[in-house]
Amino acid sequence: MKLPVDRLAALGLLVFVAACGHTGESRPLTALAAGGTVPATGPAAAYPMVLGEPFAIDGVTYTPADTMNYDRVGYAVSGPDGGTAVTLADRTLPLPSYAEVTALKTGRTILARVERRGPMTGDNLVELSPGAAAQLGMTDGRAPVRVRRVNPSEPERALLRSGQQAPERMDTPMSLAAVLLRKLEPDAAAPVPPAQEQAIAPAAMPSLAEPKAATAPAPQVSEPKPVLATSKPAPKSPTPRANPAAPGNRVVVQVATFSNAASAADVAKKLGGVATPAGKYHRVRIVGFASKAEAGAALAKARRAGYSDARIQRAD
Repeated sequence: MKLPVDRLAALGLLVFVAACGHTGESRPLTALAAGGTVPATGPAAAYPMVLGEPFAIDGVTYTPADTMNYDRVGYAVSGPDGGTAVTLADRTLPLPSYAEVTALKTGRTILARVERRGPMTGDNLVELSPGAAAQLGMTDGRAPVRVRRVNPSEPERALLRSGQQAPERMDTPMSLAAVLLRKLEPDAAAPVPPAQEQAIAPAAMPSLAEPKAATAPAPQVSEPKPVLATSKPAPKSPTPRANPAAPGNRVVVQVATFSNAASAADVAKKLGGVATPAGKYHRVRIVGFASKAEAGAALAKARRAGYSDARIQRAD
């Protein structure tokens, strides 16, 4: 009597196993199993990073390394590789990685993707693609630069991977660029002489003392005054000019000098200062102080914002 029951149980088990097998076959395990692909410009295109073995160029051995605080100055040259994409060739940085490149004679800074090894001759630091050289404003094929490794956001990485430019960086302060440039070219003139010439100009105006000399011959008791004007007050002639202007504006905080007017205006707005043209450059200053003590807080604010070369000076 138990034989029919056993047959029914075995038949039910067989049907259950068949149903499970059919369900498993109709569902792919992964997107790749279903024929999916990884976009060439997606985040996966940044991995794995490649270092490679040490190699020699002109008798010098270079060892690629994953150095996060890479920050060097040297010369960049423009090469044929990379086309319009903003990329560069470096001898030791991981491939791929990302770096900010600053032109030390203009302060202009761009974000580039490190994709190749190079330059393969000479002692230049990096080789820029035509697209990177154009964005940096390099016209003569070789320029002094600062190369600093950075970790940009994924949207910026995606733009560079797809051959587009990342958003413009804020210009590097010319005071800092001048210091870095002197490491490469000790005899090079600082790239901010137009601003300095205007600052010195008021001191070179002793002609204001001449009107006093003209009144000196007056036959009154005021004759001793020209003696004082020729001995000590002559160098102090700029001081009377500052008083009529504004007693509360005798000193200013010189923040930085920029080659780009828009960048100068942006920094001035953030720090509560003013941007004024100085030749082909634009100076950012915080004004309205009667003494150095009053300007101390504004100086500290500018330095906290990253402008370590900010200083207090007399108003023009």
